[in-house]
Amino acid sequence: MFKMTRLVLFVAISLCMATVSSDTEAREVVSSPGVKRGTILIKTSKRRLYLGLGNGKAMSYRIGVGRAGRQWTGQRRISAKTIRPAWRPTADIRRDRPNIASVIPGGAPNNPMGAAALLISGSGQYAIHGTNRPGSIGGYVSYGCIRMHNKDVLDLYSRVRIGTRVIVTK
Repeated sequence: MFKMTRLVLFVAISLCMATVSSDTEAREVVSSPGVKRGTILIKTSKRRLYLGLGNGKAMSYRIGVGRAGRQWTGQRRISAKTIRPAWRPTADIRRDRPNIASVIPGGAPNNPMGAAALLISGSGQYAIHGTNRPGSIGGYVSYGCIRMHNKDVLDLYSRVRIGTRVIVTK
């Protein structure tokens, strides 16, 4: 059964990657900025996400982060992982954009979650996710979520498990 689950996951990720060919990869292996193997470190001021690889190395990804007043810091964990997630706008987003749909289906061109999402525990509303607006990567652009190029979020998705520690700093 484990082999079948991995096969299904591989096929799902492969199909998603085939649909996101317009994204550029924004990841590279770097010397670890003090992040332990298997831990995600997000440095909002640098707009970088690091995944500790061990042996003094980390995978570094360019990201989009929360706008002024929407950023947060702290330690959480990945609580769920989804491919092509549906999106439900938070109360803040609905207040700012009252005409927005209450649910946007996964895979829809106007779905801001992109190819995959890693939900963050204890936040109730934050995730590390892909985007249908790749030009927003590198900016202060969200309501607190962490945006990644679709190819990069699929790469991260394949490398982490539910329960992975997430540390967010300024």
